[in-house]
Amino acid sequence: MVQKLTVLFDLDGTLIDTAPDLMNAHNHVMNKYGYETKSTDDIRKLVGKGSASLIGRSVWGQAKKEFSLVSDQVVKKEMVKEFIDFYANNIAVESRLVNGVLEFLNWSKKNNISMGVCTNKQEYLSIDLLKKLKIYDYFEYVAGSDTFDYCKPDPRHLTNVIEIMQGDVKKSIMIGDSETDAESAKAADIPFILLEDGYTEKKVSEIHHNHLVKDFVNIEEIVNKYLNH
Repeated sequence: MVQKLTVLFDLDGTLIDTAPDLMNAHNHVMNKYGYETKSTDDIRKLVGKGSASLIGRSVWGQAKKEFSLVSDQVVKKEMVKEFIDFYANNIAVESRLVNGVLEFLNWSKKNNISMGVCTNKQEYLSIDLLKKLKIYDYFEYVAGSDTFDYCKPDPRHLTNVIEIMQGDVKKSIMIGDSETDAESAKAADIPFILLEDGYTEKKVSEIHHNHLVKDFVNIEEIVNKYLNH
């Protein structure tokens, strides 16, 4: 039997536009600790490397002189815990599937494509979000930032999931929206489809990719080439 295709997805900014709910959680914490709030566009540039990075980079950007106070691990831990607690309770208030996602998931299922999620969001939050948006059952495996001892951009985050799903690295594709996804795919030697306007500060030209798409509409045309390769 010819090895079927494995498609791996990033979560935030790729499958789901989570920025509004992340912004609300972020602003809740910033209001409580006396820092500036941010817009959804600001948040999109800060997401991708986990909650601690989001909080740290947000505060660093607006409080360089007093960052030594905030970098106190106790305060930072408190802020991150507050962020995660609020976010966990409000994870799917305004978050929506990216355009064309459901159609693509159905098409992939019909074509016996194995699907998995590799995200730097914590595993339990990722699973909860996928369930709340009713797409969890499409995926054979969901790996978060805390599933293994490493996470993206480490290529093992991807290759481990492919192995667990009994896939073949040579018959796999990664779909994501940032340099974190791109770097892990490149290091794993997996073709990478980049969604433009992702959760990143970098320009498209600065991010490695084999294919560039606006959203998931007609993405089947790209994936089909690998399916029949």
